[in-house]
Amino acid sequence: MNQSSLDHEIERLVREFGSVHDLEYVNDLVRTSLLLGTDQTTKLDLKIASSALREMRDAFQMFHPHAHRRKVTIFGSARTKPHDPLYNHTENIARELAQRGWMVVTGAGPGIMEAGMSGAGRNQSIGVSIRLPFESSANPIIAGDDKFVSMRYFFTRKLMLVKESHAFICMPGGFGTLDETFELLTLVQTGKSAPTPIVMLDLPGDDFWHSIHDVVQKQMLKRSLVSPEDLDLYRVCETIEDAVNEITLFYRNYHSIRFVGKHLIVRLQQSPTDLLLGQLNAEFGYLCKAGSFERISATPSEISDNDNLDKFRIRFEFVRDDFGGLRRLINKLNQAATEPQ
Repeated sequence: MNQSSLDHEIERLVREFGSVHDLEYVNDLVRTSLLLGTDQTTKLDLKIASSALREMRDAFQMFHPHAHRRKVTIFGSARTKPHDPLYNHTENIARELAQRGWMVVTGAGPGIMEAGMSGAGRNQSIGVSIRLPFESSANPIIAGDDKFVSMRYFFTRKLMLVKESHAFICMPGGFGTLDETFELLTLVQTGKSAPTPIVMLDLPGDDFWHSIHDVVQKQMLKRSLVSPEDLDLYRVCETIEDAVNEITLFYRNYHSIRFVGKHLIVRLQQSPTDLLLGQLNAEFGYLCKAGSFERISATPSEISDNDNLDKFRIRFEFVRDDFGGLRRLINKLNQAATEPQ
């Protein structure tokens, strides 16, 4: 069967299956699966691909009913005990955010993960666990809940912990926590993940994250391995109040972004004034590859997708290599929302 005949047969079968949306992508998934089977793909590789796709589907279904809720993911050590002050610190910030309407997402295990769910409560918690030989599938707070999914692979689990959340709290932890934290920073730094508030939360007087920040400044920044703007991608906090403010005030005016063609669309809660646009062009013109910041209505692509049509918008041709600068721009937009124009 040639490629054209294969495409036609796949489309026919997909349409016969039932009400399928986004037919192009579904066809591509089926086609790729068939090609994997006809390639010289090993049984182990097929098993990995099949398992990863299946558990991603399970996770997508689990998250779907809560798609319009703000969520914060908490990273931290499974080894933290309930008597550790970090446990209580995690409970307190999770409780505070849950009271403000946020859902709390964790890896569903013991330690910091359990503390986050304890603070948020079962109804406000979502769990994405990893199956390990030395760790139970879920802590008792979320076990058996329909807002819990268990995954085989770290890469699919990390995808779901990052993809669905609008903010992140990184508590002190070991190799796994540092891996999650620096992967998150890498995703935001390179634009593979949308800008979000990233809080590294220490205990008052502790220096776990402060010491990590010192390494970033004294080693990475000094050697030009990161840029000064990259340090704006995260914030080290000690108090619950500072951490909660860092997260909630990020969405005071800023709502979301979307690339449409060569332009970046920034959606806002408040309409940008002429004065603000002038300030943006003066302070952040270097982020424009060409042209300037301009106020626009929803684009045809956004209208077609019914994508946040009630929000205000600015548009510019983003240079795409300075997401630290983009974070500074978002800070400016949020600051302007509290200032008289």
